[in-house]
Amino acid sequence: MKRVLLLIPQGAEVYETAAFVDVLGWASLEGSETIELVTAGLRPEITCSFGLRLLPDALIGELRLDDFDALALPGGFEEFGFYEEAFSAAVGEVIRDFDRRSPPIPSICVGALPVAHAGALTGRCATTYHLGDGRRLRQLAAYDVEVLDQPIVRDGNILTSTAPATAVDVALALVEILTDGANAQHVRGLMGFASR
Repeated sequence: MKRVLLLIPQGAEVYETAAFVDVLGWASLEGSETIELVTAGLRPEITCSFGLRLLPDALIGELRLDDFDALALPGGFEEFGFYEEAFSAAVGEVIRDFDRRSPPIPSICVGALPVAHAGALTGRCATTYHLGDGRRLRQLAAYDVEVLDQPIVRDGNILTSTAPATAVDVALALVEILTDGANAQHVRGLMGFASR
């Protein structure tokens, strides 16, 4: 059995959070290997983007991080307070702990920015939200990151992506890393997504 820690800061993007929950749920139920997903945050109730409230399974300080095989990070909205928690010392320490041990760290959209803020992307390749005026791409580059114009970028153990539209593909990429490609394709097909 594999265990994934889904770190959900205040203001996290609902769709990106849900993509990890749903894809890993399908993989655990219908795939070749059980994948336990544990949601965690810095508070007992998290208000995500657009006001959706979530009750995480645990608070970050209650967990043994080395019990997990991956750390998943959704992006979020500045308007809903995402960066206040995502750039906090507590979140940064979790990211650095996982990066030191090198299990997968998939992030979606601006979820790459707390990874970069924690120092885990320094000198590496990555991407982030690419639409609008490119502000988030410039912000990522300022962390000494080589920004690539690709929907999903993998550099070692870290996956980054450009927008909410990549959420399911990032979650399925995590299934492939934790199990295998055939299992990820099986889950993709069962969920009704076109095979790759």
